[in-house]
Amino acid sequence: MNAVRSALLVLVLLSGAAHADGVAWTELSPAQRRVLAAQESVWDALPPARQERLAALAERWVEMSPQERAMLRERLQRWRALDDRERAVLRERFLALDDLPPRQRERVLDVYRRFSELPPEQRAELRRRFSEVPPEQRRMLRERLLNR
Repeated sequence: MNAVRSALLVLVLLSGAAHADGVAWTELSPAQRRVLAAQESVWDALPPARQERLAALAERWVEMSPQERAMLRERLQRWRALDDRERAVLRERFLALDDLPPRQRERVLDVYRRFSELPPEQRAELRRRFSEVPPEQRRMLRERLLNR
């Protein structure tokens, strides 16, 4: 159950805006209440937007396959291993990506997918080489990527 609660916390941090009405505990489905059981005692004190997000996320959790849940748990373990600074950087990057026009966002995601498919050694080499590039050249490379 702790993994579920942690999964929901990360998803809440990454989720978008929600309705301002909130959700009464009794309005949750039995499956949602099982997933959110750790929140029951504080549910009424949660802001309505957070209640909405948690309810939606609990519904998604219920609909996930065991394989999807395992992948999410793995991602959450990596998230928990990050320090506060690293998490803040990732949040900023996520928000920046979300602000991009659709065409640029798809371009960035495509490059990321292709990079992720490379062998670990090749990814490490590219990271090493990129870290040696002066900041101004890095900025120009990023701009070129976004404007293709």
